[in-house]
Amino acid sequence: MTDHSIQEIAKLAGTTSRTLRHYDDLGLLKPSRVGANGYRYYDAAALVRLQRILLLRDLGLGLPAIADVLAGEQPETAALAGHLAWLRQERERLARQIASVERTMHALDEGRPIMAEEMFDGFDHTQYREEVEERWGADAYARSDRWWRGMSADEQTSWKARSAELGRDWIAAAEAGLAPDSADAQALAARHVAWLRGIPGTPAAAPGGDVRGYVLGLGERYVADPRFAANYGGRAGAELVRDALRVYAEANL
Repeated sequence: MTDHSIQEIAKLAGTTSRTLRHYDDLGLLKPSRVGANGYRYYDAAALVRLQRILLLRDLGLGLPAIADVLAGEQPETAALAGHLAWLRQERERLARQIASVERTMHALDEGRPIMAEEMFDGFDHTQYREEVEERWGADAYARSDRWWRGMSADEQTSWKARSAELGRDWIAAAEAGLAPDSADAQALAARHVAWLRGIPGTPAAAPGGDVRGYVLGLGERYVADPRFAANYGGRAGAELVRDALRVYAEANL
């Protein structure tokens, strides 16, 4: 098998040359050779390693955890245990949602009464209710809950997709090694703040609310709480979000 240039590999793997160079800088993926012109080339062994990196990244591991796995310093089972537990929870929740929707469809098709207590199993968007009420008050939760329940199914799906896209863009920014004060990172920070402002019940959306303090505090929480950090690929990604939000807040809020 012949070596492939960095541009070829980036295209085949659905990534960018910049990301591959960042992996090289981190010691995650060294090219098999560097040509006299400075171009990086990758052989079969490098491609296998890149496949593992992309797989681990898709499983939600941050780059430091991926480095530990590849270096053999952290067993794969240990590195993946937390994410596997989350995946199993999601699988269980999705299975409950599927069963709930199927029951509703069968009842409608057969003309049977719909059992309200069976319709919403797995739709547990209130799982963080106590935490929200403790931090920002019962009224904050009530307003955000009314906002969510007032959405149509399509609107909820669209909002979830927007949130997921924002998370993916932050992960890509961290993997590309963007500086928190770079133009691209600051554009993401502006999107993030706009996203927060669109959630009723939060200080970011409340008239006269302490938006700056809320954004700064939330950035710190992204890093401190693994549940939030997981949305940004792990601690390293969360640190980029925190630092970029701090730069944005100090300049704009």
